[in-house]
Amino acid sequence: MALNLSALRIFAAVADSGGFTKASAVLHLSQPAVSKAVRGLERDLAMPLLERGPRAIRLTEAGTALHTRARELFAVERSAEEELRALRGLEGGRVRIGASTTIATYLLPPVLAAFRARYPGVKLRLVSANTRAIAALVLERRVDVALVEGPVAHARLDRRRWRADELVVIVPAGHRLARRRSVPIAALAAEPFIVRERGSGTRDVAEQAFAAEGIHPPIAMTLASTEAIKQAVAAGLGLAVVSRAAASDQLALGALAALNVSGFEMRRDLTELRLRGRRLGAPARAFAKLLHDG
Repeated sequence: MALNLSALRIFAAVADSGGFTKASAVLHLSQPAVSKAVRGLERDLAMPLLERGPRAIRLTEAGTALHTRARELFAVERSAEEELRALRGLEGGRVRIGASTTIATYLLPPVLAAFRARYPGVKLRLVSANTRAIAALVLERRVDVALVEGPVAHARLDRRRWRADELVVIVPAGHRLARRRSVPIAALAAEPFIVRERGSGTRDVAEQAFAAEGIHPPIAMTLASTEAIKQAVAAGLGLAVVSRAAASDQLALGALAALNVSGFEMRRDLTELRLRGRRLGAPARAFAKLLHDG
């Protein structure tokens, strides 16, 4: 029996978004139309795909299997679209870039500007998320070029060093530790820290570095962006670990201070991720070349 691909696409959107209402918004369809398409797919397959609860839906075993294959199918579809776009060369086309938050906000804009000046006909689309989410987008072929801050290990992903980055512990300019020329690492053990959400590369690197020194500072607050963290630190809500590049503006203005923690440095490699075996189109190859050539 041939699957109804339109209904399959609607079912995949419901599974991805976790419900009919969100899927209808993503697909720009009415909720009854979305529900009808999924029911029709279940009828054609003669098996339930979803368990419908009063507040949420859950995939059945058959629904989970079909959802996995649907994602693979649509990834192949995107691959075919990319190959056709590549035939147009650098006079048009687009590059979908995924970057973890610090890179997207503080390090990538000059690269985007240089690429736009060199290839004005190519459209750029930037997606910013944490390292874990960007890696998932690469695996699903939803981005062409990806840059992340945190460690990533996956059998289907190749990693290439892009550049080095220094992480620093920031405090309000008037904090008692800011007045000290050097701070022992043990002095941070009881200080409240403001951190990014789990899956953030900055958080992963900082937690590993602290654990290697045998300390686990308490978490006072979790925030979803580096800008929010910087403002919270400046307001005296806690300390934080951020990229020096991300804090450079507030450090220069004197709103924040970076501690000199004796014998303790946090450096990491920022990394480009590639899906193993995937051939990029001409615009994406040009963007990746510019990244590494400068």
